[in-house]
Amino acid sequence: MLWACLYFPELPLDAVRPPDCAREVAAVLVDGPVRNPRVALVNRAARLAGIRSGQSLAAARALQVDLPGWRRDTEAERHLLTALADTAYRFSNEVSLAPPRALLVEIGASLGLFGGWAALERRLRVDFDGWAIGYRLAVAPVAAGARVLATGRDGIALLSKPHLVNALSDISVMNCGLERKISSSLTSMGLNRLEQLFALPRAELTRRIGPAALLHLDRMRGLVPEALASYQPATRYQRRIEFDYRIDRVEALLFPLQRMLRDLGRFLVTRDGGVQSFDLILEHERQATTRITVGLLEAQRDANLLLELARTRLERVALVAPVEALNVIAEDLPTLRPLHEDLFDTAPRGTMEWPMLVERLRARLGDEAVCRFLEVADHRPDRTWRMCPLDRDPSRTAAFPSRRKSAREEAGIRALRPLWLLRRAIPLRCAPVHILAGPERIESGWWDGDDQRHDYYVVQTREGQRAWAYVAHGEIGNWMLQGWFA
Repeated sequence: MLWACLYFPELPLDAVRPPDCAREVAAVLVDGPVRNPRVALVNRAARLAGIRSGQSLAAARALQVDLPGWRRDTEAERHLLTALADTAYRFSNEVSLAPPRALLVEIGASLGLFGGWAALERRLRVDFDGWAIGYRLAVAPVAAGARVLATGRDGIALLSKPHLVNALSDISVMNCGLERKISSSLTSMGLNRLEQLFALPRAELTRRIGPAALLHLDRMRGLVPEALASYQPATRYQRRIEFDYRIDRVEALLFPLQRMLRDLGRFLVTRDGGVQSFDLILEHERQATTRITVGLLEAQRDANLLLELARTRLERVALVAPVEALNVIAEDLPTLRPLHEDLFDTAPRGTMEWPMLVERLRARLGDEAVCRFLEVADHRPDRTWRMCPLDRDPSRTAAFPSRRKSAREEAGIRALRPLWLLRRAIPLRCAPVHILAGPERIESGWWDGDDQRHDYYVVQTREGQRAWAYVAHGEIGNWMLQGWFA
């Protein structure tokens, strides 16, 4: 087996950083009393400014004016690490969480699929660079060894255990994953590198550091097997963001919503599926909530499209009270079936696909305002169709054309029926000057009280228009207009 470790040194900071705060900005994580908080973790920009862990926040802000400091949120850390695991799951089905800051991915079985480690590394880095958070990547035949290497070096790849042991020998005792108390005690005795620990007799080493620490040293070299819990992606998506201040404008919700829906898009890519509907839940003070359901006719996973539909529906909502938290919940996650076009289709394509256009109209105008035509088995022209709401029932007639009709088929349809059918026939103002085709007799409706016996003709009016008109059976005058030809 071959293990890749992804180590995120600033993950606790990345988990609580607001979306509008760039990663290059100096920031710290704080803990301790509210009145006198102390720095617990610093990012690279803060270290360059001279800020160190253990300082008071006031002293740190003396070095860096307006230094942002946030308190640790373990739930946000767990969610971020899980989302990163979803991304890693695209490359292997053997992913293990190594909280609080690392992931372990078994890549030995994936090398052949991606064309070797160099190609797989490029793919991994492209995906994780998109998260805009810092990380280090190391590969070793032992999971614990890869984790130790990743804490100090980025890009190292060792494919055999002898090479792993040689690389571990140069690791500092302070950076090998031992408890701080044990590593400090070892360095005080002059044992600064792992090579010195590996050379000590096991009985003497066990007496000095204890059996648990010795087990850790054995696992990183592969002398003792390690059982890792396999990660499985969730079957539903749920994300909640609680705001530090109340939001009273819908526009202010779009920025955090964009981040959440981008996260949802990554989650769907990992599952190789789409979302059919998702809910936006706005939490107000006094536990009042507003639920907005965004339903789609077809499963989608494009984060930009999901954001546009959610934004359009949000714009139609009047906030009953300021918003304190925003939730995104997606449980309807069917298999994604992308639309396929004819390989040799030469017809000009529009600027927008039919499903996208309909989704935008529904989001803008409301679900009830956009309907579809449903064919009805009736010969009477005014009863051959009816309008019904769009739904997702696969047994119904498709809402979108499955393919473009040829010019010959279109010409045949136009010859049989006009493009514009009136909802109800009206008298033709002037008698036609020419009869171009007909008659076509339609006799139906005796069973429902609307018996019709009409003879239909394609006629030309004095203005040169082509119309579809009829007269009652056995009559010559009293022309009734049923539709117009283009």
